Amino acid sequence: MAHRIAYLLKFYLLTVLLFIAAKVVFMFYNATDNPFTAGDVVDVIRHGISLDLSTALYFLILPFLATAVSVWLVLPRWLYKVYYAVVAVAFTLAFVADTSLYPFWRFKLDASCLQYLETPDDAMASVSVGYLLVRLLLIVALTALIYTAYSKLNVSFRAVRNRFLGTFCFLLSIPLIVIGIRGGLDESTTNVGQVYFSQNQFLNHSAVNPVFSFLSSFEKTANNIVDYDYYTQQECDQLMQGLYPTTSVDTPMLLTMQRPDIVVVLMESAGDFLSDVMPRLQQLKKEGINFSNCYANSWRTDRGTVCTYSGYPSFPTSSVMKMPSKTRHLPSIARTLQQAGYATSYFYGGDINFTNMRSYLIGTGFEQLTWKKDFSAAEQASSEWGVRDDIMFDAVLQQLTAPHQQPQLLGFSTLSSHEPWDVPLRHIADPVKNAFYYLDDCIGRFIDKLRQTPQWQHTLIVLLPDHSIGYGNMTETQQERNRIPMVWTGGAVKAPADITQLCNQTDLAATLLAQLGLPHDDFRWSRDVLSSSYRYPLAVHNFNNGFTMLDSTGFMAYDLNAMKIMVDHSSDARRLERLGKAVLQATTKDLKEMQ
Repeated sequence: MAHRIAYLLKFYLLTVLLFIAAKVVFMFYNATDNPFTAGDVVDVIRHGISLDLSTALYFLILPFLATAVSVWLVLPRWLYKVYYAVVAVAFTLAFVADTSLYPFWRFKLDASCLQYLETPDDAMASVSVGYLLVRLLLIVALTALIYTAYSKLNVSFRAVRNRFLGTFCFLLSIPLIVIGIRGGLDESTTNVGQVYFSQNQFLNHSAVNPVFSFLSSFEKTANNIVDYDYYTQQECDQLMQGLYPTTSVDTPMLLTMQRPDIVVVLMESAGDFLSDVMPRLQQLKKEGINFSNCYANSWRTDRGTVCTYSGYPSFPTSSVMKMPSKTRHLPSIARTLQQAGYATSYFYGGDINFTNMRSYLIGTGFEQLTWKKDFSAAEQASSEWGVRDDIMFDAVLQQLTAPHQQPQLLGFSTLSSHEPWDVPLRHIADPVKNAFYYLDDCIGRFIDKLRQTPQWQHTLIVLLPDHSIGYGNMTETQQERNRIPMVWTGGAVKAPADITQLCNQTDLAATLLAQLGLPHDDFRWSRDVLSSSYRYPLAVHNFNNGFTMLDSTGFMAYDLNAMKIMVDHSSDARRLERLGKAVLQATTKDLKEMQ
């Protein structure tokens, strides 16, 4: 029995050591944007060890059972080796994916990465071939190394004198393993948040075991609706009272006409803090209507697109765009304008099927889709993601200025300001900022060309991002990270105006439709921010397993894993926490009941 117990202990300790080593490598790989000290490494290991110990027990189960059976039967050595190979591949993929994806995602590995396997070309567009080859070689080498380490463990067990006693010892061990996996006997079970210990999210994320994070997230995949039951219905309704008015009262008219042609440009990742490298956008802010206190609702294109066109909120782990059964019931700017006599079109230079975009756009009222496949092979290959922005802006301009009888709504999602930042213009040394300068240049050229046509006087152009971006050491829990520009320009704008009212990108729908004299009461989560009924300015932002709230009292960030406030720059953070939880509960209930 001693040999069997020694084998299981060695297997378990080796697994824990691999998890610890992965944390250290993760930290050093991501150190450029996330500086830390030697003490931080120790703290990460110390606080993360409880999750590592529990996770290692999951992978001990099969060796434990095999070793228990070996008391009665001699098992072939190859059975163990097959299991070692599976574990080596699983660990390697988790470690490499978690470490490599963090600079892009800024959250730990979870099951949402599987969604991008549906469209692998787009999933790989952010990185180079060399980048992928290096990681492929690393996966092969690391898999071999981990497999070899496990294979060194001796499984040539001696016969047991008393098989019944040996079996009884194994049976006694089962409750210990179960308790270890569960994380103890308390009401709370093992979870990602138990390792959070710092106000620095990078250190918290470093402490999280990527294998556990991935496995535990399957119940929260993007097409699953997570329940957030914090309050009774009456308590929730009371907290929500007055937050989302659906009527427009005494709204000032900022446009010269009620049926202009409308172009909505979703500028990929263009957070407001990047405005210093977007001079044309800064100029347009002064010339048009500038919503200078606007915040993104989410951190992903699929979420941000729904927020913009449907005025519908985002969620920490669920993507509404990936739920066709739900999206067909959503209100949308396109459908409302279509019913008002507009022709509706959408332009995207990438794969329109990515993240179920086609289903959402068609289902919510966009009649004509122009995407990558509508362009030449050379144009499709002009950037890693597809047709680059300057070509797409010309396509939008061509349709906008072509003779037409109906007013038009043209939606357009740009794509060049995205990893790997491959743009044809070189003006700034920093490739990230240079990509946004290129986007700004495309916008400026589009505006200049449109001004030279009679169409200009009949057009409203709405510029806003789908979401902001984590640049440098910026994280989702920082207020400025989530601020976005929203600018209305074009000849249909009556006069320049600076709208300082705090708002979200979801408020575009109600605010725009009110300017057009169209009802928006079905957009229950969108507010006309120019209306006198908008009495409680509030901005909500959801990120992976967390949310931020901003109002006149300040800013607060709450982490749903740690179940606590991570950033507090408010005079009443607890109230903001309660409001945030109420909004999350109410919006989730609305999504679940939608049919």
